[in-house]
Amino acid sequence: MTRLDRLLARLAEPGVVLRLAALVVCAMELVSAGAALLGARTEPYDGLVAVVWRQLGGSANDRALLLICVALLLAFVALMWRLASQGSGVVTVNRRLAWLLLVDLLAFGVTPGLPFLVTALAAVLLPARVALGFGFAQVLLNTGIYAAPQAAAWLDQFGLLSSMLALHGLAFGLGRMAAAEGEKRRWLQAVLAEQLSGEHLLAEQMRYSERMQIARELHDLMGHHLTALNLQLQLGGALLAREDKPGAGQALGRAQGVAAQLLADVREAVSQQRSSQRIDLSAALQALAEGIASTRIELAMDDAARDLGPRAAHALLRCVQEGVTNSVRHAGARRVQVELRGQGDEVAVSIDDDGHGAPNWHAGRAESFGNGLSGMAERMTELGGQMRVTRTSPGFRIELRCPRWV
Repeated sequence: MTRLDRLLARLAEPGVVLRLAALVVCAMELVSAGAALLGARTEPYDGLVAVVWRQLGGSANDRALLLICVALLLAFVALMWRLASQGSGVVTVNRRLAWLLLVDLLAFGVTPGLPFLVTALAAVLLPARVALGFGFAQVLLNTGIYAAPQAAAWLDQFGLLSSMLALHGLAFGLGRMAAAEGEKRRWLQAVLAEQLSGEHLLAEQMRYSERMQIARELHDLMGHHLTALNLQLQLGGALLAREDKPGAGQALGRAQGVAAQLLADVREAVSQQRSSQRIDLSAALQALAEGIASTRIELAMDDAARDLGPRAAHALLRCVQEGVTNSVRHAGARRVQVELRGQGDEVAVSIDDDGHGAPNWHAGRAESFGNGLSGMAERMTELGGQMRVTRTSPGFRIELRCPRWV
């Protein structure tokens, strides 16, 4: 995946889109406020702060009111940025809802046309039903703020209500669509990365099988034939020695020496080939990391990653795939650190993310293990190793250990 692809994938995330939208709105309002401070005629603010200001005897064009609204706008953008950066899995739903209500209050304080961004953010951060209720409440509040002071005819109020429904309905729909697409993209990236890394391991295992087959062929075929040739030459030397002992003996001796040396070389090559049958897991892990654009996967590997037995390499890759996938799909992690270190005859792997973790997870209870964690523990046990969960909040950390050459 190229840098441009990663950048485009990053820009397509709901949180990034909402932060950019908030910055654009802030920039537009700051330009308008600057023009008003310089004496240009601009549309006055019509939010709750402006209503209270006029009730207290002030004017909608007062410079103090303008500065207050700009300050509220900056606070609105800062909180929008913070919430959109956190994503949907960092804090509880109630805390997210409380922050959204605060952001919404700031938006209504500036202008009733601004809360549609909060509706879109709520559609991304909250569950669907809660977000729908939030959006409907937004429509009622906007309609009340606009229509109540004007005592407009019922037809005008109906048109205003319809426009508010359309505006916030569009914001809700776009937010839910962006959240769903973002989640699907994370799942697909994780699945594709798993498949690609699995293909790398399969290719390495195929090369391993081919090398083993070549080694067996060299030993079974060439070694056997060379041994037979050596025996036949010995017999020929003995027979020919009866006729011409000096010449035949020298020739047969040289042939015997060459055959014996060739046999020794073949055996040495076979031994070296067998001793070098190790799996290189670095390419498969690199493919897994590069295949996920929504989450930064940081790899730290020493030479142990290139010197593993086939069973250990297969089990460790599957465990890393499962751990990374859980961090990307379920934990909402922005960063996952995977470390693979050799420790003598063993290899140690850690998977550490910065997601929302599992604060209520109990490591001592068997039922706390899901299918993924149970599978990881079983793979390590089969190899004579172990799996431990060393941190559940904040984030989640898994440590694996098993023999290297199995």
